[in-house]
Amino acid sequence: MPSLKSLKNRIKGVKSNQKVTKAMKMVAASKLRHAKDAQDASKPYSSRMLFLIKHILSALENEVDTPQLLRGRDRDDIVLLLVLTSDRGLCGAFNGSIIRKSLAYANELMAEGKEVRFFCVGKKAVETINKHHSNKVVFTATGVVGKKLSYVKIKDLVDKLVELFEEGQFDRCMVIYNHFLSALSQQVVIEQFLPIDDHRLETENTSPTHTIYEFEPSKAAILESLIPKHLAVHLYYIFLENIASEHGARMTAMENATQNAGDMIGELTLVYNRTRQAAITKELIEIISGAQAV
Repeated sequence: MPSLKSLKNRIKGVKSNQKVTKAMKMVAASKLRHAKDAQDASKPYSSRMLFLIKHILSALENEVDTPQLLRGRDRDDIVLLLVLTSDRGLCGAFNGSIIRKSLAYANELMAEGKEVRFFCVGKKAVETINKHHSNKVVFTATGVVGKKLSYVKIKDLVDKLVELFEEGQFDRCMVIYNHFLSALSQQVVIEQFLPIDDHRLETENTSPTHTIYEFEPSKAAILESLIPKHLAVHLYYIFLENIASEHGARMTAMENATQNAGDMIGELTLVYNRTRQAAITKELIEIISGAQAV
């Protein structure tokens, strides 16, 4: 049976951990609120830009003028997986679920005869994917989110993706991240990022318009300039959603940790009281036995 001193020290240590997890829960809740506000504010930009792309695309007379970032290639042999995780842990199954889904999806693609490559963003993705498929990782990035997400950093990532696409490093890019449902629930999503999925264009609502536009310099040139900007805005929105999911998962994990610490404190206090009572009883028995012997 542990001594009273060791039990007391352990209770003190668990109480200290409980204070930390409670504080981390409150910080995560605050960051979650800000992340959701930023996500809601950025959505109209991505939606409206996609509307413009669809509108210009419908006005093209020749399908050959469609940029390759939209129409893609004739082949679909090399698939690039853009895996987004966090740089930090202590967020429950947030990172693990993304990585497991990524590895499982990569195995499915390879079973179909596809060549799979990885574009890892986030320390957790970089560490784990390198352990399993180090020879398939074409690019890694950490510290992208940092204290505050920067559009400039996201634009740099998109420029790198477009560069790899134009070099023929991949035929299709799939982004894997956590879709925010609630603070208690996040869902891993696999979404086609490049070339721009037709389904995304079809789901964008367009209202009938009879306005006649003049395009300068040309429709194809405008699309060439507009599409990379849309990709950056869309990836920025995906990052915001992934960040909101991370904070939600961390808040839930810290709340569960705080509750578990409270349960452990209760159990340890009960053991401490029983041990203390047993020690007192033993001392009384020794005193009474000694008095009777005299």
